[in-house]
Amino acid sequence: MYLAVTKQNNLDNTVSTDDESLIRLLANIQKHIVLDAKDMEYLHRVFKHRTVQKKELLLLQGRLCRKLFFVASGSVRAFNVSDDGKESTIMFAIDDWWITDMYCFLNQKKALLSLEVLEDSEVFELSYEAFQKGFEKLPQLERFFRILFQNAYVREQLRVLETISLTTEERYRNFVIKYPQIVEKVTQKQIASYLGVTPEFLSTIKKK
Repeated sequence: MYLAVTKQNNLDNTVSTDDESLIRLLANIQKHIVLDAKDMEYLHRVFKHRTVQKKELLLLQGRLCRKLFFVASGSVRAFNVSDDGKESTIMFAIDDWWITDMYCFLNQKKALLSLEVLEDSEVFELSYEAFQKGFEKLPQLERFFRILFQNAYVREQLRVLETISLTTEERYRNFVIKYPQIVEKVTQKQIASYLGVTPEFLSTIKKK
């Protein structure tokens, strides 16, 4: 799930201009709601900033999913490992995108996905408790997350429709067109896993 940065109303009055990660987070949230200085100070307190390294796991499949992540810079991959050991990439998140195991986060269940950092990255994490309390402190946050989750649902529905109606070659071409920034950051093996094919089959498609 993701939202692009569109504006940064009054951000320079609240945070130092050298804190680019925080500015990006607040600007992202302000795409759909208006924040005053007090609101931004509150969000600064409840979102925890982390510098994470390549291959670090933000979430491990089977553990309780308690956090929602905003990727200020870098890239993260969500994947599932089946009982027989098959690994399937479910989604990616790059700069200015949000990511979690949404079903398990919202229902406080054990994660069905793991979240792997694909390169050294800057992320902000929001705990489930802070997520819930945020609606009381900042009621407009409910609108923001509603839109965020709506967009995520629509995107995943379109992906399912593509899977059942398009060839693998067509799906790969659409992926490259829609997400050129992701293609630059991830491996062909990870793209193949996302498309549900082997790296060898994807290589054959690319040669065409």
